[in-house]
Amino acid sequence: MTVVETPPPLPVRDRTALHERVPGALSPMLIRLAEERATGVLVREHGTLHLAEGRVVHAESPLAPGLDVLLTAHGTLDAAAWPWTDDIPAATHRLLTAGLLPRGALELCRLSALYDAGYFALAPSSTPGRFRYGTAAAGPLRAVPVTDLERETLRRRELLHRIWPDPSADGTPLIRADPVAPPPVTPRQRAVLDRVDGVRTAPQIARELGRPAFHTLVDVRRLAAAGLLAPRNTAPAPPPLPPVTDPDIALLKRLRDALEAL
Repeated sequence: MTVVETPPPLPVRDRTALHERVPGALSPMLIRLAEERATGVLVREHGTLHLAEGRVVHAESPLAPGLDVLLTAHGTLDAAAWPWTDDIPAATHRLLTAGLLPRGALELCRLSALYDAGYFALAPSSTPGRFRYGTAAAGPLRAVPVTDLERETLRRRELLHRIWPDPSADGTPLIRADPVAPPPVTPRQRAVLDRVDGVRTAPQIARELGRPAFHTLVDVRRLAAAGLLAPRNTAPAPPPLPPVTDPDIALLKRLRDALEAL
């Protein structure tokens, strides 16, 4: 008689243990990639994260200004001196090699851009993320541990919720409100408020101002809490009622007379 051995069951990832190691993990896939020391690009609905050996070396999002905007908007770096390339680690290496910026200033701006884009990349998503294994240049500046990025993202979410719990103003066109006794605003908030026109969104205002998008969201939430702005109602207006004609009026009179005769 031939004995057929049953193959052992396939291993199952212990998701409970995963969340015990990283409480409140925003992306279990990202945590797993960090544990595997993976290298490549994680593509999510609102942004991408570039990993090298399981650490984040670059983040980008269409909702957050890039490092080039943050450096050139206020004269920190002349626009002509920026090495125009999509490879941010390579760009930072060129800036350091050319001595155009002190290492500390460049590190601060680069971390600001990374955490800013990472906040949006880790936002709740309606589609699953995709990871492309590949090569990634680590760059001359230190990589950020995944746990640090997730912790900072959670801290930012909680801060916005404490300021104003309604997130509807974060990504929709904004309109001005005119309270009877408007409270005073700071110069930073005034710059945001001056660009509210019913068309621009908070990320668009941030890009125009050359500021991190998250900092602009803080100003927008505070202005919303003060009653100075609100999200524009994007629901379509109801169609106009048809005009009332003479036959309609005659019919209504006959109906009224019939009801009164009852």
